[in-house]
Amino acid sequence: MSNIRVAVDVGGTFTDVCIFDQETHQMRVTKVPSTPSDPMIAVMNGVKRGEIDLEKVELFTHGTTVATNALITRNFPSAALVTTRGFRDVLEIRDGTKDDLWDAYNDVSDPYIRRRDRFEVTERIDADGNTVHELNEAEARNLAELLKRREVKTIAVCFLNSYANPAHEFRMREILQEVIPDATITTSAEVLPEIFEYPRFNTAVANAVLAPLVSGYVNRLADQLRDGGYKGDLLLLHSGGGSMTPRLVEKFPVRLAASGIAAGAISAKHIAQQCGYDNAVSLDMGGTSTDIALVADGELRVSQEWQVEYGHPIIFPSIEVLTIGAGGGSLAYTDIAGSLRNGPQSAGADPGPACYNTGGDQPTNTDANVVLGRLGTSLAGGVKQLDKSLSEEAIRRVIAEPLEMGLEEAAQAIVSVANANMADAVRLVSIRRGYDPRDFALLAFGGAGALHGADVAHELGIPSVVVPPNPGVTSAMGCLLVDIQHDLAQMFTGLASAADEESIEQAFVELETEASTRLRHEGVSDENAMLQRKISMRYLGQWRSLQVPMGTGPGALEQAVRTFHEQYEREFAFRQDDAPVEVYQLHLAAVGKIPKPSFRPAEPVVQEPGAPAERRPVYFGTTGWVDTPVYDRDELAAGTQFAGPAIINQLDSTTVVPPFTRAEIDEWLNIRIHLEEVTR
Repeated sequence: MSNIRVAVDVGGTFTDVCIFDQETHQMRVTKVPSTPSDPMIAVMNGVKRGEIDLEKVELFTHGTTVATNALITRNFPSAALVTTRGFRDVLEIRDGTKDDLWDAYNDVSDPYIRRRDRFEVTERIDADGNTVHELNEAEARNLAELLKRREVKTIAVCFLNSYANPAHEFRMREILQEVIPDATITTSAEVLPEIFEYPRFNTAVANAVLAPLVSGYVNRLADQLRDGGYKGDLLLLHSGGGSMTPRLVEKFPVRLAASGIAAGAISAKHIAQQCGYDNAVSLDMGGTSTDIALVADGELRVSQEWQVEYGHPIIFPSIEVLTIGAGGGSLAYTDIAGSLRNGPQSAGADPGPACYNTGGDQPTNTDANVVLGRLGTSLAGGVKQLDKSLSEEAIRRVIAEPLEMGLEEAAQAIVSVANANMADAVRLVSIRRGYDPRDFALLAFGGAGALHGADVAHELGIPSVVVPPNPGVTSAMGCLLVDIQHDLAQMFTGLASAADEESIEQAFVELETEASTRLRHEGVSDENAMLQRKISMRYLGQWRSLQVPMGTGPGALEQAVRTFHEQYEREFAFRQDDAPVEVYQLHLAAVGKIPKPSFRPAEPVVQEPGAPAERRPVYFGTTGWVDTPVYDRDELAAGTQFAGPAIINQLDSTTVVPPFTRAEIDEWLNIRIHLEEVTR
């Protein structure tokens, strides 16, 4: 009988596995080293190490970094772009913006498809969808023959104004498929029916270059699981916080470009709700990076435009997550001016921190924590044995001696710089949005988040830190909490005051028909399908729009306009109720509900933590070395309370409870660290 749910999250250093038993409501976790050359090896190693019987698995979900890494490394298959004559250089011209406006030498990276691989054909459709020039099929067929000779594997078709009428794009696709039947074809009208050609072209191109890589990986993994006895669909977490089956991943692989980082944010929202926090900041610190997300009024922020690299926008809804290069493997070094720096370069899984004794000889955050006694000499249940002497040698050689510092002082400086970097990132997602971090709780997880969480909270004045039961695999747990979800859109421009509500309703009905077809294709029954309407609006004359919920029935548009004014004021501290409002785009979220794991709270009993597993000296900044108890987290029952300092060890993470704080284990077995005494 299938009663097991499995979630796997691939990180830069470790691959995390959650195994949830629906009969006992118990969760097991395991970690294995990631295998960057082929992430599937680590996934299957995790299945083996977790002793998972795939025949008993009801649901297997997966957050993957394959798409993200491909866009970063640009290790693409042979690809081409086919576009309207005269628009070959849309990807090169972009939108004229720069990441650093004042740096004349900091150019945006090259397009994903080189100019010599971008081709033009004669065709033209106007902005109203009327044909101005028919597609020249002779040119189209000659081009297809050329691409066949070049052995092009994947092609993006991006015609001007195809959002208004996709007929020419679809015909071009037919011709390409006739001539090159084994090529992957992406049309911009199908991926993103968006009026602005540059974001549409770039999103379609990203989809095209990822298609062979991502679909190949996903299908290989699905086959491996099937060979092992798994009978269900492999579900892949996408950037919008939902999941997709391999069949839809083949069509829209670009949706996986933020797959891994979305899972942690989803878990953060769930944990915050469990703990009674409407406002929370998640600090997901792994081996390579830290992902930070904001839960405000019980909801995650969602961005309609994001990018892996600046200047290459991907226009799909994505959970808003800020990623910085601060992880356990982030390198500490001195810059040309002699200042101490931390990240974004990382030792990653290979060669790893110096203490791993696997070839790395540069100091990292992990090495600093080992030297300070905050981290023991064994990770992931003994999978990694750490050599403290190698950490000491690396820090002394690279940091302490050049800066004329003592060993402990240098290690503490490394940790402090990492904490300052993360605190600055939290300020960007909170204060910059008009939120005071002191009104939030900090959810610290990831393999290294619990090591640094209390220090980051102290720097920001955050009064409470929550460390989940399995912080190192919390992102993987997020994969268990998502539904199947698709996001569809259609252009619909015009003044709201003059808009035909019947036409808007008909457009939504068409989107809902397409959405229902997709969900049924993925095995979602009608009773488990949920369709959510939204509409993008803007003040007349503006360029960017704001998305608000859209109801049904008479007066729905009028109510949406009122909501637009309210949300505009909240977002930008300004509103103008008498200004004309323009409808820009219609959106539909199609959600296929799947059963979620049911967690059971424990009965808290107020008690002391009992005898520690060991005691060791730990360095706490200005406090210096302190003889500190080290507890085994499995021995800390709900209701346990104690004062810092303390170190709490477990399979997937280590939690630091600093001096002058107090900690408790709540009914959900979270560690709650309270810092009121030192932050207010």
